[in-house]
Amino acid sequence: QVQLVESGGGSVQAGGSLRLSCVASGYVFSLYSMGWFRQAPGKDREGVASIANDGMTTYAASVKGRFIISRDKAKNTLYLQLNSLKLEDSAMYVCAARAGWVGYRALVATEYKLWGQGTQVTVSS
Repeated sequence: QVQLVESGGGSVQAGGSLRLSCVASGYVFSLYSMGWFRQAPGKDREGVASIANDGMTTYAASVKGRFIISRDKAKNTLYLQLNSLKLEDSAMYVCAARAGWVGYRALVATEYKLWGQGTQVTVSS
């Protein structure tokens, strides 16, 4: 059984911070590349950040310098630190995983085979 379970979402004011977590089970976490995607009503799913199985990170231009992706292999957990939050960051944030390394297509949703259910982030003024 392969599962990804997100947590850490909530409601914050613009300029605030949140830390999202994604706990993986049912596979060898260290061999997988992981990513965070988000989707808001009326908008397409957007790749936010990714970390390959070798530690290489990729960020969307809209979040670069504000968000940080990391992983703790001992805990089989992926994190996303969201800083300096903006209204447009409001979305359902979903964790995804794929076996092996991911490169120039790191933020393309179809590259990922495993998906969580998401955690909601709401930013208000």
